[in-house]
Order: sequence, then structure tokens, then C-alpha cells
Amino acid sequence: MEQKLKILLCEDDENLGTLLREFLQAKGFDADLFPDGEKGYDAFLKGQYDLCVLDVMMPKKDGFTLAQEIKNLSADVPIIFLTAKSLKDDVYEGFKIGADDYLTKPFAMEELVLRIHAILRRVHGKKEKEVTVFRIGKYTFDTQKQVLVADGKMQKLTTKECELLALLCSHVNEILERNFALKSIWTDDNYFNARSMDVYITKLRKLLKDDPDIEIINIHGKGYKLIAPVPDAE
Repeated sequence: MEQKLKILLCEDDENLGTLLREFLQAKGFDADLFPDGEKGYDAFLKGQYDLCVLDVMMPKKDGFTLAQEIKNLSADVPIIFLTAKSLKDDVYEGFKIGADDYLTKPFAMEELVLRIHAILRRVHGKKEKEVTVFRIGKYTFDTQKQVLVADGKMQKLTTKECELLALLCSHVNEILERNFALKSIWTDDNYFNARSMDVYITKLRKLLKDDPDIEIINIHGKGYKLIAPVPDAE
């Protein structure tokens, strides 16, 4: 069995920290949560961590100080900062210390996971296989050709339809967070882009209507879920 990647998570907001830890664990990471910089530093001394996710504003020892001490011990360990601030000075300070990435609260937890994977691929040279063909229900969806095929009938998708359906397929039978989808495809979660995405969701429902086992449902306050039978992993 492949060993899980170990993440040091420091977040003084107990509710957010617990949610992040549980989400990271659900995504296959071994995440340890600590409520302040001092406890985080002690844990780093005792354990071996592949990556650190540090809140900037923490009691006893802030995230920048902790990051500097961690870099003094292990210059290669990747660090992602979390902050409620959006001041440029904070961003510059973080990257001067050696941060690999920076997320401003609030953020989609799925976005954090994607950034973690991107950093680990870059740092460790790991390449994950990109899925280009999805099978959902009776449909075959080719993301490169931008076509949806079922019963010998081929439907051509627009670029936005393709990108949105690919996101839904990669989260099939799971919640696709609304803000994450907006930032991934439209780069901004403003009102007009949100309305545009609603229109594309309606279009995708029509494209998939010939299979009664497939449904795209709204999850109030969160996003969407593509419910579909999927083939067993080979």
C-alpha cells in the first residue's frame, strides 16, 4: 500500500481547522491539526511532513514566523499560507519566506486540494494521469474531442459545456462546490458568471436527458451533484 502524504495543518479557528483536516483525510492525506504556531513547530520537530498548510494569523506564533523556522530546518518542504487578509504586503512577505502558494479566506476546500496536488507534482516530479474520457451511464464523454456519445448518437459540446461537464464527471456522485467551479472555468465567482453557469447546467441536463439514471441536482448553498451510474474500476 502506498504511504499517505503527511500534512502539517495549523489553523486557530477550531471549526475551520477540523473541517479542513477531515476533508484532507477524506481525500487520502494524513493530516495533523494544531491550533497555534508553537504546537505546530513542536510537531514539525517530532514528525516528518511532506507539506505544511499554515494560517497566517495564529496565537503564540504566527504563520510567517513558523514558516521561517520550518524553512530553517527543512528548506525544501512546501508551504501554503491561509489568511483572511488580502493585503499585498502579506503576499509578498509569504513568498519572500518561501511560500509555494497562498489562499485567501474564504476558499473552496477542493481548491486547496488541487493546489496541494499541483505543488507535490512540481516538487516531487509526480505526474498524475489525466482523464480525457469519462463513462457515465450510457454516455461516453470525450473531453479532447468535446463530444458526448450514446446509442450511436454524437453531440458536440461547446468549450464551456465541456469544461463544466468534465468537472462534474471528476466529482461524479459528489458535491461540486459552486465557487470552485466558477473560479476554475470563469476565473471569477461574480453574479453574472454565476448566472451564466446556471444556464450551462440547464444545457447539460438537456444533453444528458436520454438516460433517466443521470441527474444533475442543485445542492442548496453548496453547488451541484452529478448523479450517475459509473463503471467499476478495472
